[in-house]
Amino acid sequence: ADGISLADKQATTKLLLEAGASIDELNAVRKHLSAVKGGGLAAAARCEVVTFALSDVVGPVADDPGVIGSGPTSPDASTWADALAVVSRRGVLERLPAAIRQRLQAGARGELPETPKSGDPRLARAMWHLIGNRADAMDAARSAAIDRGFSTITIEAPIVGEARDAGPAFLVRALEVSRRLPRPVCVVGAGETTVRVVGRGRGGRNQELALSVAAALATLREPAAFLSVGTDGIDGPTDAAGGLVDTTTHGRGQALGVDLEASLADNDAYHALGRLDDLVRTGPTDTNVGDLQVLVIGDPAPPVA
Repeated sequence: ADGISLADKQATTKLLLEAGASIDELNAVRKHLSAVKGGGLAAAARCEVVTFALSDVVGPVADDPGVIGSGPTSPDASTWADALAVVSRRGVLERLPAAIRQRLQAGARGELPETPKSGDPRLARAMWHLIGNRADAMDAARSAAIDRGFSTITIEAPIVGEARDAGPAFLVRALEVSRRLPRPVCVVGAGETTVRVVGRGRGGRNQELALSVAAALATLREPAAFLSVGTDGIDGPTDAAGGLVDTTTHGRGQALGVDLEASLADNDAYHALGRLDDLVRTGPTDTNVGDLQVLVIGDPAPPVA
């Protein structure tokens, strides 16, 4: 938007991510800092616009056209007041670049026009199609597991919330739903968690989620491994896509002098998992349908002849 630099937007995004803002909160702000997000692109086009969307949005409304990619061709349900409320609620208002803070406050006072809303005639010829989302990633993982001889079950509810809390919660749920299934068993889930950065380490939400289940995995009576990975191949400001831990991770950490709990507290999952060779590196995949979580339990099936 006029008067806003790329550096301003990058600094604002970084502050909100570190404060644990959800994707819908983040996009409510970003749509009001852009000339093309929040329906701005379709409004400027003045012609028929067709959008094909890959979704990493799990809530509050799954695959919400107005949230995916900040909805450049979709009406925006958020307002200036919503955007200002996000930065205030997340405690970053006073740390925002001056141009950002002044723009949000001016918009909330009614001094700037709103983003296009539902019914705006400028969006009348905008069409939208969903062509991929987290369900597709789960279906692909489930099919791969079945092909490899696993009993397989999918947890449909999205995995959300603080990563270090979501990991143990997923493990408990996965163990519950797979208890009566024949081994080996594979439990597949997906979603998008957040991380509130309180330490000085390095990592991403998938690495932190994986590290958060390592101690509990060590207590299981049968072999198990847990994967949390970003489908875009990028997890936080790192070169890893996520983490892969198993029932030996906690013990290997102790043997190497890696304090997994302290690393988690310092948001330093990257270095902890790196020391244990438990990082997953795929490289960028150039697509994004959220994060994928997979738990496998039991002795591996013999290879199919």
